[in-house]
Amino acid sequence: MRVLVAMSGGVDSSVAAAVMAEDGHDVVGVTMRLWGGESDTGCCSVSEVDDARRVAHRLGIDHHVFDFSAEFERHVVDPYVADHAAGRTPNPCVECNRHLKFDKLLRRADALGFDAVATGHHARRVQDVQGWWRVARGADRDKDQSYVLATLTQDELSRIVFPIGDLTKAEVRGRAGELDLPTATKPDSQDVCFVTRAAGRGNFLARRIPLHPARVVDAAGLELGEVAAVELVTIGQRKGLELAGGAARRYVTDVDVAARVVTVGDIAQLSAETVELRDLVWSAEPVHGSASVQVSAHGSAQPATVEGQVLRWASPQRRVAPGQSVVVYRDDLVMGGGIAR
Repeated sequence: MRVLVAMSGGVDSSVAAAVMAEDGHDVVGVTMRLWGGESDTGCCSVSEVDDARRVAHRLGIDHHVFDFSAEFERHVVDPYVADHAAGRTPNPCVECNRHLKFDKLLRRADALGFDAVATGHHARRVQDVQGWWRVARGADRDKDQSYVLATLTQDELSRIVFPIGDLTKAEVRGRAGELDLPTATKPDSQDVCFVTRAAGRGNFLARRIPLHPARVVDAAGLELGEVAAVELVTIGQRKGLELAGGAARRYVTDVDVAARVVTVGDIAQLSAETVELRDLVWSAEPVHGSASVQVSAHGSAQPATVEGQVLRWASPQRRVAPGQSVVVYRDDLVMGGGIAR
């Protein structure tokens, strides 16, 4: 099989390429150049391209760089900024997977005659009892990335491979060490790749949109303080509010950008019984009835009932910030998901 391996410059995608080559496939590595601006972390920095190229050389495979920076700006960065301007909390990694790794890259692979695209995600591709392709949780639950792959459909899943899904992170690093790969001890990237650590999210957004101060009030409308930028506040936030009026924990329960008002309350006021979704994508047939639902990449799935575009929790949960991905599971299999309204 002729396989195009997405090599981000990290240890996971390095070992993914090694596994595919060891299995006898005709492997070519590719690094996507996504972000043309300042970057000091993640798969967008210049050093990542160099690391991926060094790994490919070590493995004896060809390596190419595809410039998808215009698409990245349009499908990931611009919506990220627009969501903040509207008071939503975006998930850029999900949108990068949706539009770049498993759309633009997959179509480029098809055009170049590749049979499949492989990535270094900690997830597995399996077939259920009905023969549908599904994303399943990775063997390493602490590193599981199935959450960010919920937009994949049957057409995409039929041409995608996750070579390290059955390995733990320790096993991945062990394999990289055995192969003397230059990324064997490289730390994991955890930040939004186009936002630098030094400048931060606020400075990044301030260069693109105006940021506005906002009043902070409680549910009764009593004014408690002020935040410097309403566009940087998210549902469920507790830290950084610097509120007066007692030591009780208070959380953001509503963000009104137009009125420049942030409402806070206690944990009970933050709780909700349902989540309304938009942009639902199912990997196969739509789900109705009982399931488990995960609302963050490192959260735990909670029991819920799927009722069309509404999820009803078995017991009240913290309100999901608008813009966040909501992923529906049955056992360890991803059924699909959408975006919280």
